[in-house]
Amino acid sequence: MSLPPLLTQHIVRRPQRIALLQHIAEQGSITRAAKSAGLSYKAAWDAIDELNNLADQPLVERSVGGRGGGGAKLSEEGQRVLRLYQRLQALQAQLLEASEDAGDLGLLSRLMLRTSARNQLHGKVLGIEAQGHNDRVRLELARGLVIEAQITHDSTLRLELAIGTEVVALIKAGWLELHPIESAEQSGINTLRGVIEQVAAAEDGPSEVRIGLPNGQTLCALADPLQLHERNLATGSAVHVAFSPTNVLLGTPL
Repeated sequence: MSLPPLLTQHIVRRPQRIALLQHIAEQGSITRAAKSAGLSYKAAWDAIDELNNLADQPLVERSVGGRGGGGAKLSEEGQRVLRLYQRLQALQAQLLEASEDAGDLGLLSRLMLRTSARNQLHGKVLGIEAQGHNDRVRLELARGLVIEAQITHDSTLRLELAIGTEVVALIKAGWLELHPIESAEQSGINTLRGVIEQVAAAEDGPSEVRIGLPNGQTLCALADPLQLHERNLATGSAVHVAFSPTNVLLGTPL
């Protein structure tokens, strides 16, 4: 079984995050693995979320809290990716020796996708519906979760989108709205059900909210602390995450 192209690029371009898998396998704890990898606890969580979101199946299985800040282990898919990473390390050494110009690697680096969007979800195109100058693109995420994106028809052509095309959906944290699970789903926008795993309050500004989705992927949202209080949303709360299709950006591997 092949890996999603964007995850493959991630293995090549950001090996320090893939190396975190090795530390998790050895340490069995996110806290200890982060320390061993030279990362902060938050950076380790962010790396795990990003890796899980780019994979078809979660690479890391974890439990929040407990001794050492939370237990963690690699899933079967995580072990497979780690073995691939270890093989690529040897190939990378050969590539560096064979490269005629160090600028070659810089060129490849610039051509690979990098984005500031906190939420990067791997998926495949299920359908494309023309709507004037725009297209509504239906995407299937891991384990059958479905969302929609609205992009221009020109973008559809430029990205060469078709049924089955693998894409990454990019959603900025500030574009997500959080609603109590009892609230009615809003027509015309994406609404995903999840559970709040963590609320990181800031001294001044919105709180960072990590939401676990039923398919194993994770979303990060920014929410006003007062609004969270008024809606009775806290760690452990079931929640609806809503966002407009116009706020879903699409990327494809080169």
